[in-house]
Amino acid sequence: MKAFDGRVAAITGAGSGMGRELALELARRGCHLALADRDAEGLDETVRRAQAIAPALRVTHQVLDVAERDAVFAWAAASAERHGRINLVFNNAGVAFSSTVEGMQPADLAWIVDINFWGVVHGTQAFLPYLKKSGEGHIVNTSSLFGLLAQPGMGAYNATKFAVRGFTEALRQELDLMGCGVSATCVHPGGVKTGIARASRVDKSLIGLLIDDEQQAREDFEKLFMTDAARAARLILEGVRKNRRRVLVGADARLLDLIGRLLPAGYQALVVWYARRMRRVAARQMRAPQDQRPT
Repeated sequence: MKAFDGRVAAITGAGSGMGRELALELARRGCHLALADRDAEGLDETVRRAQAIAPALRVTHQVLDVAERDAVFAWAAASAERHGRINLVFNNAGVAFSSTVEGMQPADLAWIVDINFWGVVHGTQAFLPYLKKSGEGHIVNTSSLFGLLAQPGMGAYNATKFAVRGFTEALRQELDLMGCGVSATCVHPGGVKTGIARASRVDKSLIGLLIDDEQQAREDFEKLFMTDAARAARLILEGVRKNRRRVLVGADARLLDLIGRLLPAGYQALVVWYARRMRRVAARQMRAPQDQRPT
């Protein structure tokens, strides 16, 4: 797919972050939109902004939980009927959950797996027949930098994002064998400036091991976000246009991917060393007088 003008794209997680920016960038390129998100207010804002960019485009939207398989299939059917066809699917919706493996609760694990992994599976299976019918199509599944490298305290998140990677790479190979005009790309964002950290769940099992204060940990994590969501959207669409199997978003993703390639097992020791170092730095800051602490 070399151009997006006149095509139809379905996007999950379109109410904020990368999902919203994908919608807005596609609107600028003349692509009709079928948008979905659990956040009705955020979704309405994305629709308003997309229509302001290109009033002639057809933009439909649906409040949706991607964990609900029947609802996703119903949305796919309705979107195909309203637009006449579907050419692109961005399975972008995702959440974060931090916990030790020992401390994670089954309900939290089920929550993140249902959204981050099953949401991708549902979106892929629901829309694939319509993409094949259109004669040209592309599936874009969002994994993460942590679908390439693991991180302590993120075992559940790592598991879902590694699963998306394996699922999408297998899908791409199957589509290549079919020669049906449909392709697939797996996206691995590094730190992208979205609201995922603020909306994440953090289990108390991390306190004393990796963090001292939950709110401070969220703020520190957000400081590592390097890439603007709008730039991330442009990089993803460029990857689609070039039919790339994998898109790395951000310098941090490219660097850590390289480290993982050079040290496929050894990188773990580096991560442990860094985590211990950051704990020592945080402890010194906590002991420092209030007026000497960094802001």
